[in-house]
This record gives sequence, C-alpha cells and structure tokens, in this order.
Amino acid sequence: MSVSKDSIAIDIKDLKKCFKEVKAVDGVSLKVKKGELFSILGPNGAGKTTLVRMLTTVLTPTAGDANINGHSILTGKNEIVKKIGVCPQEITIYEVLRAEENVEFMAIMHGMPRKEAKEKSRKLLEEFGIAGRKDWSKHFSGGMQRRLNLVMALIFEPEILFLDEPTAGLDPQARRLVWDFIRSLKNTDITIILLTHDMVEADALSDRVAIIDQGKIIAEGTPTELKEKYGSDNALEISFLKQEDLELVKNKIENISFVANSSEISHKERKTLIISFQGGLKNLVKLLQQGLINNIDEVENMKFRQNSLEDVFLNLTGRRLRD
Repeated sequence: MSVSKDSIAIDIKDLKKCFKEVKAVDGVSLKVKKGELFSILGPNGAGKTTLVRMLTTVLTPTAGDANINGHSILTGKNEIVKKIGVCPQEITIYEVLRAEENVEFMAIMHGMPRKEAKEKSRKLLEEFGIAGRKDWSKHFSGGMQRRLNLVMALIFEPEILFLDEPTAGLDPQARRLVWDFIRSLKNTDITIILLTHDMVEADALSDRVAIIDQGKIIAEGTPTELKEKYGSDNALEISFLKQEDLELVKNKIENISFVANSSEISHKERKTLIISFQGGLKNLVKLLQQGLINNIDEVENMKFRQNSLEDVFLNLTGRRLRD
C-alpha cells in the first residue's frame, strides 16, 4: 500500500511482545490511514488485545515501535493518550454512578467544560438508547453496560478510536444499533481500529482487514480483496457421522472442474467437508447432480453459503475462527 506520510494515522513497525517464552505479538507491521475503519480479525488468543494494549501505551513492546499520529508509543505516551479513545473488551465503568455521570466524568477528565459535557453526554446516550436512566450503572444489563462503555470512549471526540470486541454479548437488536453508530462514525474524520473475531462484523464494517493468527499478520486487504484472493465464490458444507463417507464424497469431487478446493474439519463426533466452488447456484445444482451423496449411510447436515472471511481464515490456517 503506497500512501503519503501525512495520511497515515498509525504506522506499526515490526512490533513484538513476549511473555516469557510466549510470543503474543510476533513482528507485526501495518499502516492505517486517517479516517479508515481498519479491522484486525482473528480468533481469541491470536494477539489482538495485546497489540492494541501496546498501541494505547498500556504495554511496552519487547521490540519494534509504532507511531500514533506522529508520536512514538515508546516516547510519546503523554501526547498519544490525549488523542485516543478506547472501548476495551472488559467492561470498564463506574458502577456506583449513573449513565450520565459516567460519561460526564470522562468528558471533564479530558478537559471538556461541564456544560458542554452535559449536552454531549445526553445526545450520545440518546443515540444509544440509554439516556434518562436514574439507576446506578451496576444494575444495567451487560449489553447496556457495553453501550455505555462505547459512549465513554467517544465523548471527548478522539482522533483514533480502538474498539475491542465492541458487540460481544449484545443481543441482535443492540448489535445492529452499535453497527449503525460505527457506520455513522465513518462519515467523520475519526480513525477506527476494530478488533474482532466476528467475520460478519469485520466484513460489514471494514474498509480494510488484517487477519492475525498466532501473533502474526497472515493476510491484509479489503474484505473483497481477501475473499477474491484466498476464498472462492461459494461453499457447500456437508457433515457426516462416518469418516469413510466423507472420504467417498471427497473422491467424487476430485475431477470436477469448477471445484476450487476442499477442507476437512473434525469436531467431536461430526466430520465436515467444506467444498469451495465457483459458478454460483447453477454449479451447486450440477454438483448435487453428480450423485454426491449416493451410497452414503447418513448425512448429518448439509448447507450452502456464499464465500466469507470465515472461508478466508479457514483456507489460510486450516481452522475456523472459533475453533
């Protein structure tokens, strides 16, 4: 990616973090443009949170450096913390304060005049559907506390916003509300770093995505670029109770021209074959007409889906994001 230096919000250079013998982050280098929503997608334990804790100056790197709007995370901590907002994976609120009091306190701590803090708090809380609550925030549901956490990170209008699993634990309605608000932020100049293991979330919201696994970046690009390069058009997923039935189907597809590849996944008693192929529904019909599941004792489940970032991760690592 070739971009001018002035347009870079975050420049990560060979960043590493080791905990004794464990390499939590192992030589990550990335550039994030100003105003971009950049997702770091990977399973739990891949190094996402450790990476963001270094970028927000909470952890000191073992090696490497990163510049946040021109300030080194090694020497410019005081300047960086003034420019960033963080919504951590762990909910961080003052439980004996009400929603408005939590947000106003955060705004005033960042130097906002009290009157302005009140007005902005009320407006943001209304957008998230939690304005006017008079009970202490410790009595809020987990989803409501997570939305409050997001408002607290946004109230002082940071230049860069770090979101670590911002919709974890939310019901579908609250999740869509947060998604819509994040999309609205893309119309501003704020730079957003989204850490997630939810491939649908990354696909729906991101300008670009970096996939991280075992502390390393293994792929980077727009969601469309990643799916075109590492995925295929569609996938047929068939689950069997017997490994020999899976092998029988796998042998049948070896010489079918429009089949790109196949992957096997074993989970407890279930044996699953994922057949990636090109040509859409028309070729799905052709695939099934090959007598694909004839002579099979028992097919436990069969489903068709379009290619996704889940398939990208599977093709790159041989594992699902949630394994």
